[in-house]
Amino acid sequence: MKINNQGKWEGIQNRVIIVSEGMNTSEYDASEQDLIARFQEQDKELVKVTDLRSNLVLVKSNADAEKMRMHGATVRSSLETTVESVAIAGEAEQSVYLAEGLLLANYQFIKYFKEEDRKKKANKLDSIELGNKVSQANCDELLHTYQAVSWARTMVNEPVSYLTAEQLAAEMKVIAEDANITATVLEKTQLESLKMGGILAVNRGSIDPPTLTILEYKPDNAKNKKPIVLVGKGVVYDTGGLSLKPTPNSMDSMKSDMGGAACVAGAIYLAAKQQLPLHIMALVPATDNRPGLNAYAPGDVITMYNGLTVEVLNTDAEGRMILADALAYSSKYDPELVVDAATLTGAAYRAVGEHATCIMGNADESYFEQLTAAGEASYERTVRFPFWEEYGKEMKSPIADLKNLGGPTAGMITAGKFLENFVEAPYIHMDIAGPAWRTSDSGYRTKGGTGAGVRLLYHFLKNYK
Repeated sequence: MKINNQGKWEGIQNRVIIVSEGMNTSEYDASEQDLIARFQEQDKELVKVTDLRSNLVLVKSNADAEKMRMHGATVRSSLETTVESVAIAGEAEQSVYLAEGLLLANYQFIKYFKEEDRKKKANKLDSIELGNKVSQANCDELLHTYQAVSWARTMVNEPVSYLTAEQLAAEMKVIAEDANITATVLEKTQLESLKMGGILAVNRGSIDPPTLTILEYKPDNAKNKKPIVLVGKGVVYDTGGLSLKPTPNSMDSMKSDMGGAACVAGAIYLAAKQQLPLHIMALVPATDNRPGLNAYAPGDVITMYNGLTVEVLNTDAEGRMILADALAYSSKYDPELVVDAATLTGAAYRAVGEHATCIMGNADESYFEQLTAAGEASYERTVRFPFWEEYGKEMKSPIADLKNLGGPTAGMITAGKFLENFVEAPYIHMDIAGPAWRTSDSGYRTKGGTGAGVRLLYHFLKNYK
């Protein structure tokens, strides 16, 4: 994909004009001026004009960034898959938002169709021309955002028949090499030496070994003396283990249970491509959760990396088991802030649906204010939940330090309180179970993996104070 800001329209047959009140139309020909004038008098937000040679889409300018992104998605759906280039003219800020929606809507996951069908279905768009009012920095940010979110979506969409824990680690090493990120992969023998009991317990039912991938971006001009550590749940497939998922179709989308891993890896990749002046790390524990071999069982007591013991009440509460070890390991780096992302609980999905990320934690209020603002800027909105000590008491076990499952209510909060026991630094927990996967298209959020959290965390890091 190429994104240019030369303002060259010659030879581009697919154009978008963002129409604003009182705009100067002298740069357009007489027929276009007439179309613009008539469009301004209409109630419509978008109209497409097509002739034998070209497509012209007129879009009403809007100060609401998300409406412009959604208009961009509509533009993408209005164009044939054969379209190779699109030019966008209008106010700089609105052009950027519209282009962002168009780019994100252009994403496809068609890898597993036969070659003939793949060629027919594939979007051919590979060039967007923006007006010269748009800065090169904006163009670069659009491209890098598209690349990072697309990568995260693809990881979530890949089936476990391809994306094992080891393959996920390999995929992260590829993007790390492209972005000046150091990547280290701890394999099973190393995890055993470190006594990462949570990761190893969940992995006991699998024939594929687990991994813990450590990504580090440390530019010379980093303004933080201690790193920000992101931790992402990498359960590449979740059957529930011996506590097999009970409801019909409940496993159909469980390849998406590594959405947190895709989120934090995509976010650090985007931050590095944008050369943010921050020292950032990402830790990704990864395995699948199956009922085979010597699978861990309800009633087991597991000794975790930090020495705490956990009574297993449900093997389907596996995400918190692998996250706990990675969170405890983060203390090695003496971080100033730890943020995790995970498709952790059905309770989060039931609370807010697909429209928001549930956040909670013990970090300073200013961090939550920044994260909330980042959610509004990216339209990956957040809802903050309480983090009171009463919820933590529900995770105490009569036979071990902790148990891995609370009571029937407030499941997303008790999960967060469980994880708090493994973090020494200020901590924010993000449950992305709702927005990480879509069962149908919604604007630029296409069916399947959404890459939820990548843009949210990037905006948070971009404006980090």
